Amino acid sequence: MLVFWEKGYDATSIPDLLEAMELSRSSLYETFTDKQTLYVEAIHQYKKFNQNKRNLLVNAPSAKVGIEQYFDRHITSAFDDDLPKGCLITNATISLDSPDEQLRKLIRDSFEELEQSFYELLSKGQQTGEIDSKKDIRALSHLLLNLNHSIKVVSKVKNNKKIIYDMMSTVIEML
Repeated sequence: MLVFWEKGYDATSIPDLLEAMELSRSSLYETFTDKQTLYVEAIHQYKKFNQNKRNLLVNAPSAKVGIEQYFDRHITSAFDDDLPKGCLITNATISLDSPDEQLRKLIRDSFEELEQSFYELLSKGQQTGEIDSKKDIRALSHLLLNLNHSIKVVSKVKNNKKIIYDMMSTVIEML
């Protein structure tokens, strides 16, 4: 997962994967069949890796607190020097030239699941009166999804957490 996350699908070679996984070529092919199958498995693992972050939305005491906690964790990981820069899902999306429908569906589902989590939390916020009932929470959910992915892209080239936190404070105020 980390090799694909760091290098991307195209730049990751079979020798890179063999070294990272400490496998022989035959074991790799016996277990995963091919590089693309391994890539799909890496994306599944990445989604599991990020589940705790998504749980912040599901288990939030309030809409704004959940969004703040989610994005605080998201921003922290975006600037964590111990993790590859960017997001494996975002990177996969940017280079999504693959005709493989399984991969396309996996990425599409990942986007839709996160957007739905934002929507459900904002809906709860409207029910409790925390979020103005006149707000278009579908549009806000889509905005949060886009911010989620753009933060990881921007963090690759602009090493300034403060700008990102200021942006998220503005977004929270808009809610």
